[in-house]
Amino acid sequence: MKGSRKQEQENKKVTNVKTFPVPLAPEEIKDFFSLSTNLHSKQSKEQIINQAFKFHSQGNIPEAAKYYQYFINQGYKNHIVFSNYGSILKSLGQLKEAELLHRKAIELNPNFADAHYNRGNILRDLGKLKDAEISYRKAFEINPDLVEAHVNLGNILVKLGKLKDAEVYTRKAIELNPNFADAHLNLGSILKRLGKLKEAEISYRNAIKIKPNYAKAYYSLSLLKYSNENQIWQKQLFSKSILNNQLKKDQIDIYFARANILHNEKNYRESSKYLKLANDYTLSIKQSKPHIILKKSQDLLIESNKKEINKKEKKEYPESIFIVGMHRSGTTLLESIISMNKDVYDLGDVTILEESFIESKEVNQELNIAELYSKKVNSLINELKITTNKYTYNYQFAGIIASQIPNAKIIHCYRHPLDNILSLYRTGFSTGQEYFSSLIDCAKVYLDQEEIMTEYKKRFRSIIYDLNYDSLVCNPNQEIKSLISWLDWEWDESYLSPHLNPRSVSTGANVQVRAPINSKSIGGWKNYKKMLKPAIEILAQTDRYRDWIL
Repeated sequence: MKGSRKQEQENKKVTNVKTFPVPLAPEEIKDFFSLSTNLHSKQSKEQIINQAFKFHSQGNIPEAAKYYQYFINQGYKNHIVFSNYGSILKSLGQLKEAELLHRKAIELNPNFADAHYNRGNILRDLGKLKDAEISYRKAFEINPDLVEAHVNLGNILVKLGKLKDAEVYTRKAIELNPNFADAHLNLGSILKRLGKLKEAEISYRNAIKIKPNYAKAYYSLSLLKYSNENQIWQKQLFSKSILNNQLKKDQIDIYFARANILHNEKNYRESSKYLKLANDYTLSIKQSKPHIILKKSQDLLIESNKKEINKKEKKEYPESIFIVGMHRSGTTLLESIISMNKDVYDLGDVTILEESFIESKEVNQELNIAELYSKKVNSLINELKITTNKYTYNYQFAGIIASQIPNAKIIHCYRHPLDNILSLYRTGFSTGQEYFSSLIDCAKVYLDQEEIMTEYKKRFRSIIYDLNYDSLVCNPNQEIKSLISWLDWEWDESYLSPHLNPRSVSTGANVQVRAPINSKSIGGWKNYKKMLKPAIEILAQTDRYRDWIL
C-alpha cells in the first residue's frame, strides 16, 4: 500500500505505490520467484527500488515482484518495499509469507500505518480476529484519517460480537468520508442486528444515494419492513439500467431484492419469476452438493454408537442447550425466547461443537470432546452460565451430544416442510448452504434431518424436546410454558415477549424476531405452490407427506 504522508515528505526519492490484488497468469506464477536476467548487479539501491515502484505503478506485478525480491536478497531494507511485496504475496494467497513481510515493514518503521492496516487484513483472512483488531487500532492510532481501518475494524468487531463498538467505528469512518457507500451499507447491517431497523433503513438508503446501482444495498433494504415515504429506490431497483455492467453475483442480489418487494406486495407470481432467476444464477456459480450433507449425517450416526463418556463427570459441566433442525425453522425465535432468562448466554451460530469433535480425533489428543467443547465455551464467556448453541447442523451431532456432552439438552425445531423450503429458497445461500438454491435438494436435506432426528429420538428421547414452530406461533402461551417446564425453569412472563430481547441477532431472521410472535408465515407455501412443485414431488414420495401435501 502507499507510504505515509510523513515518509513522502522526508524522502522524495521513495515513490509511494498503492497496491491492488492483480491476478497473474499460470506461467507468470510459475516464474514468480525467478529473477530476471535484466537485473544487473551493478544497479544501485535507488535504481532497483525506483524500477520496482515504476513497474508496480504500471500494474506490471511480475516484474515489480522480481525487483522487490532482488532488493531484499541484496540485504537492502525499506519498509515500503516489504509492505508492497507483502501485498503482492497476499494477492497470490500466500498469507503467512505476506504477514511476515508486513511485520518486517513495521519493524523497520513502527509508525507506518499502512503496514499495520495491511497486516490487519491478512490476520483477518487467517482468522486471527483479535490480532487483526489490534493491528487496525494501531493503524488509525498512527493515522486517524485512515478510513478503511475504521471500516475493517468495525467488521472485525461484528464478528467478535461487539456490535456497539462496531457501530462507533463505522460511524467514524462515515464521518471521515461521508461518501463511502460501503461504510453506510455496513452501518445498516450493524444497526439491523442491534434491532435499530429505522436507522438501518436510512443507512441503506444513504448507500444507494451515493452508489445508485449498489445491488447489495437494494437487497439489504428489501429485507426490512421499509417505509413507503420514499419509493424512488424501488423504481431504480426495477429499472432496466440497473442490471447494466453488473457482475453475476450482483444480478443475483437484484433479483432477490425484486422478489422480496413483489412478495410484500403479494404479487407472488412475479416474485416466483425473480426467485427462480436468482437461484438459477446462483447454481450456475456454485453447485449444490447435498450428498455431502447426507453422507455426513450417516457417518455421524455410526459414530454416535460408540462408547459414552463417564457420566460421573456430569456435575463439572454447566447446562448446554443445543437448538437443532433446519435453517429457517424457528431456531432464532426459540433462542430469543430462551435467552430472556438472565442466566442464559446465547452463543449463536457457532461451530465449536464440530471443531471439538474434529480435534478430539487428533493423534495424541488428551482431551475428550466434552472437555474440548467446554474449553471453547469458556473462551467465549467470562462466567459459568447456561449456554445455547443454535448451529442448526448440530442435528447431525445429536447422538454425540446426547452420549458424550454432560448436562446437554437438545431442542429440535421443525415446521411445515414446504414453508421451511420456501423460506430457504427465498433466503439465498451462503457458503456451505448452496442447496438453498435447489428446491429438490432442500427437500432432500429436510427429509434427512427429519429421518436422522427420528432415529436419535428413539435412543435419547429423554433429552430431546420437539418444538413445532407452527404450534409455537399459533399458541405461544401454551407452547412456551410447556418448553420452560421441560427445561425445569421457573416461569416468567417475559418469555412470551422475545421481541423485547435486547440481544443482537445476526441471522436472516433478525428482522422477524424483532416483531411480536405471530403466525403470518404459516401456509405461505400455498402462494408458491406451482414454483414449489419439484420439492412437492420429492416429499410426496414419502408416506408421511404423500396425502397432505398434494
